[in-house]
Amino acid sequence: MKVLGVDPGLTRCGVGVVLRRSHQDLEMLGVGVIQTSSELALELRLLELERQLMSWINEHNPDVIAVERVFSQLNVKTAMATAQAAGVALLIAARSGIPVAMHTPTEVKAAVTGSGRADKKQVATMVQNILKLESIPKPVDSTDALALAICHLWRGTGDARLTQAVEREKKRLKALAR
Repeated sequence: MKVLGVDPGLTRCGVGVVLRRSHQDLEMLGVGVIQTSSELALELRLLELERQLMSWINEHNPDVIAVERVFSQLNVKTAMATAQAAGVALLIAARSGIPVAMHTPTEVKAAVTGSGRADKKQVATMVQNILKLESIPKPVDSTDALALAICHLWRGTGDARLTQAVEREKKRLKALAR
């Protein structure tokens, strides 16, 4: 399974692609940051973000896109820009027919480090170790995107299997009740 992780942002949007060969064998296929100029009009920044995200999708052909779930922050302006960038990623995924998974920062930290309260440095170090990288990708937005992909590969697929199992059991019990 190949996952494109997207750490949404209007000025810097982290992107990272991780391939799972087996549960413990993960490989980074690409990592980067999409940047847009704050001097451009909002609609042009969103258009540039769309263009570059589509380039990542066309190059890597992911099975799933994992996007960080936007949560209310103290800075409303930052939260709005993050939500707009996340919206572009969600729209592209839907248009491309690619499933989307959304994970909160706490879920990502817990999946990658074992603690939902881990700091950025701990997450970055674990991403480096998990993917067997020589150095930590910079800036942090790119590392966060890889962490999102790892989180989905380790946690998201398990959650999906549990949901499917519960649905099968409900159908089975409903059939027995007839």
